[in-house]
Amino acid sequence: PTLLAVDSARTPPLSLLTFGMAPNSIHWFRKGLRLHDNPALREAVRGADTVRCVYFLDPWFAGSSNVGVSRWRFLLQCLEDLDANLRKLNSRLFVIRGQPANVFPRLFKEWKISRLTFEYDSEPYGKERDAAIKKLAMEAGVEVIVKISHTLYDLDRIIELNGGQPPLTYKRFQTLISRLDPPEMPVETLSDTLMGRCVTPISEDHGDKYGVPSLEELGFDTEGLPSAVWPGGETKALTRIERHLERKAWVANFERPRMNANSLLASPTGLSPYLRFGCLSCRLFYFKLTDLYRKVKKNSSPPLSLYGQLLWREFFYTAATNNPRFDKMEGNPICVRIPWDKNPEALAKWAEGKTGFPWIDAIMTQLRQEGWIHHLARHAVACFLTRGDLWISWEEGMKVFEELLLDADWSVNAGSWMWLSCSSFFQQFFHCYCPVGFGRRTDPNGDFIRRYLPVLRGFPAKYIYDPWNAPESVQAAAKCIIGVHYPKPMVHHAEASRLNIERMKQIYQQLSRYRGLGETCTVSCLLSHSGFAVPGVSGSAVATGNGSGSILLNFDSEEQTAPSSIGQQQQRLQPLPQQQQQQQQQQQQQQQQQHGWSAGLLLICSDSGDVFCFGDV
Repeated sequence: PTLLAVDSARTPPLSLLTFGMAPNSIHWFRKGLRLHDNPALREAVRGADTVRCVYFLDPWFAGSSNVGVSRWRFLLQCLEDLDANLRKLNSRLFVIRGQPANVFPRLFKEWKISRLTFEYDSEPYGKERDAAIKKLAMEAGVEVIVKISHTLYDLDRIIELNGGQPPLTYKRFQTLISRLDPPEMPVETLSDTLMGRCVTPISEDHGDKYGVPSLEELGFDTEGLPSAVWPGGETKALTRIERHLERKAWVANFERPRMNANSLLASPTGLSPYLRFGCLSCRLFYFKLTDLYRKVKKNSSPPLSLYGQLLWREFFYTAATNNPRFDKMEGNPICVRIPWDKNPEALAKWAEGKTGFPWIDAIMTQLRQEGWIHHLARHAVACFLTRGDLWISWEEGMKVFEELLLDADWSVNAGSWMWLSCSSFFQQFFHCYCPVGFGRRTDPNGDFIRRYLPVLRGFPAKYIYDPWNAPESVQAAAKCIIGVHYPKPMVHHAEASRLNIERMKQIYQQLSRYRGLGETCTVSCLLSHSGFAVPGVSGSAVATGNGSGSILLNFDSEEQTAPSSIGQQQQRLQPLPQQQQQQQQQQQQQQQQQHGWSAGLLLICSDSGDVFCFGDV
C-alpha cells in the first residue's frame, strides 16, 4: 500500500511537469534499514536525477536515557552496513545530526529536493512526527510518498474491519486478517539496474559531515564492553534468515520451539533485533516461511500459527497505533489500573540481577550483557517483578527492557508487559512462574546459571537454583556463602506469590461481577452496573468503557466517576448493596453446580464471543 501526501502524494511541482525535469529525491531512513523489500526507497530512485539517503540521529532516540550502549551499538552497526551496501551502488548514507523538522527545510532548498519518500510508521509518536514533516514538505512544494513495509498489513484496514476500534484479543485479530488479502509480496532489492541514471552527489568531506558516528563520539565509555553477540545490519540479517529456514524439520513437523538449556542462549538464527530495526523485512520472512512450508507439505496452505511471533507483533502494533498512552497505565483505555507498589530498592535489585534468585539474576545478567533473552525467560522475570513476587508496576519493567533489549519495540514491549502483568489482553492471573522450579525444569544441571553467575559455579545442581538451602559445608566448598558472596532471596516466593495472586484475584473478581465478565466485556453491559469496594484494597473501584469491547478498571484512593463512551452522562459508581452481593454469590454457586465451575472463578468473554473459564485459585 502507498500513502501519499497527508495520506497521499502531492502532484510534483509545476516546473518539473512543464519541463520534464527528473526529480531530486531524499529517502528518509528510520526503521527499515535495508535495501531489500524497501518500496519507499524504490520510489525515491524511480525516474530520479539524484537521490540522497538520510538518517537523522533523532533526539527522541539519541537523547533518551532509556537507550543502553548495546542498542546504540546495534543501531550504529546497522547504519554502517547500510552505508557499505549503498557504496556498492555508488551511493552513500547521510547521517544528519538534528531534528528532522528543523533540518528538512534547509535540505529541501540546499539540495533542490522535489520528492521525499519514507516508510510508514504506525506508532503514535511517529505519525505525529511524520504529519509535521509532510506539512513542511507540502509548503516547500515537495512530493511525499509513504509506503507500508514495516508491517505485513495495513493496520488501519484491520481497525476499519473491526468497526473503527483495534481488536483486543488475538483470536479476533486472526479472524480479521483472515478476511484481508494476503500481505503484499516483497519488492525487488535495490540494484544498479533499478538505480538507472540516478546518482548520489557525494563531497570529498562526506565522512566528516555525514559519516556514521562511533560510540565514543556519542559519549559512551567502551572500555570493557564485551563483543557483540548480535552484530547489526542487513547483511547479517539475510545470512541469519537463511540459517533459520534451514531448520526444515521444525517447519515440516510444525512444532512450537521448546525451551531447553540450549535455547536460553543467543542463537545464530535469531531474528528479532533485525525485524525490530527493519534490517530484515517481515514480508520477506513471511513469504520465505510460506514457500518452505508449501514445499515440505506439498502445496498445502500454512496455518496462521506458522507465523507466530510475526502476527503477535502485528497484533500489538494494531492495538497501539491509535493509542498514544499505550505505554502508560494512567489514561490508557485498555489497561487495568492496578495499585502497584512503589519500591525503588526492589526494582533496582531486579534490574541489576541481585534478587537472590539465581534463575532471575542469570536472566537479567544475560539481558544486560547481551541485549537479548529467550521469550519465556522474559515471561519469568516480568512475572517476578509484577504480579508474581514484587508487585511493582509493569511500566518500570518496560523501561528497563527499553534500555537493554535490542529488539525492544514501543508497541510490542508495552503490549507484552501489560499482557504478562495481567493488566490487559487475555491472561491467566493465577498462573505464576516459580523463580526456582521453572529454571530447574528447563536446565536441570544449571549450566545457564553457571555461565552468567560464575559466583555460583561451584554449587552442585541440587542447590544451584536455591543455594540458600545448601548446608554451610556445601556453601563453603563452593566458595560462596549466601548473604556474603551472593545475596539472600529478597522475598519469600511462596508467601509473596500467594498474597499477590489473592490481590489480583480480588481485582479481577470485580470484572466477573459484570455481565460482560472481563477485560473484554461490552460497554453497554458495563455501564448498567456499579463498582464496589475491593476487599484488602484501599479506595474505590471504578470501571469505564472505552468503546472498544474493553473496560478500564481503576483502583484509586480518591472517589472517581466513570465517563460514558456511548454518549451518556457521567455516573457516580456506588458500592453494591450487601443483599445484591449475596445474590451474586448465590448465582455463582448455582453456576458451579450447573457447569462445574468453582465459586471463585473468573470468566473472560472475548469480543469474538468466546468465553474463557478460569478455575479458582
